[in-house]
Amino acid sequence: MWQNSRLSDIIYEYTDIFQLFSKFYHEDRLYFIYGNHDIEKRYYKFKRKMINKYISERQKRYNKLYRQIKVHEGLILKHRLTEDKIFLIHGHQVDFLNYELWSLSKFLVRFLWRPLEAFGVNDTTRTAKNYKKKEAVARRLTQWVIKEKHMLIAGHNHRPMFPEIDEPPYFNDGSCVHPQGITGIEITDGSICLVKWSVKTKDDGILYIGRDLLAGPRKLKEYFSSNCIKKEEKEQIKQKNP
Repeated sequence: MWQNSRLSDIIYEYTDIFQLFSKFYHEDRLYFIYGNHDIEKRYYKFKRKMINKYISERQKRYNKLYRQIKVHEGLILKHRLTEDKIFLIHGHQVDFLNYELWSLSKFLVRFLWRPLEAFGVNDTTRTAKNYKKKEAVARRLTQWVIKEKHMLIAGHNHRPMFPEIDEPPYFNDGSCVHPQGITGIEITDGSICLVKWSVKTKDDGILYIGRDLLAGPRKLKEYFSSNCIKKEEKEQIKQKNP
């Protein structure tokens, strides 16, 4: 939404994906979390005008995607048996330029960096393309986990993260715009893992979408019951008082 002023243009290019979204919605299985690039979705007027319907070029009419979709800044997953919780956010909340000054960032992306990128100039202010900014976002999110003693899954910096059991439980689903494939966090049957989906080739030359396991699976209860946060706090105390 920073590079394109109309959501209908995006829906037109990715109609199949939005139709899948609509299918999940009608099965009560769709939840949206907004990030810095689509932060306008938090406003009711925007959602009413631009999210609930799209223009079908083939049918020459508006089609409904959702009736009343809610877009959240964050969500909490709650384990049915143990009542342990996992916090879900996009992650831009710890990035001052993309959170507090998002409107300025949007202006720069649309009217400065987008034309420059057409000539091969990379936008070094984008978190996804700046190694130092990636590191800074990961560090701040990890610090939040330590402070709040809460498991977290985020994105934003496009850097996959899957901690060990004795590390702060900060997970990152990586990127869905990488040219070689997409990464994601999957949670099923009480376990969590990091996966990658990409185009692969069979021996006969046929292309297909394949799934690779990058990390895990590990039982969530191992993270919930670990004392990794306490270990991290003790280490910080040792550093302050050697």
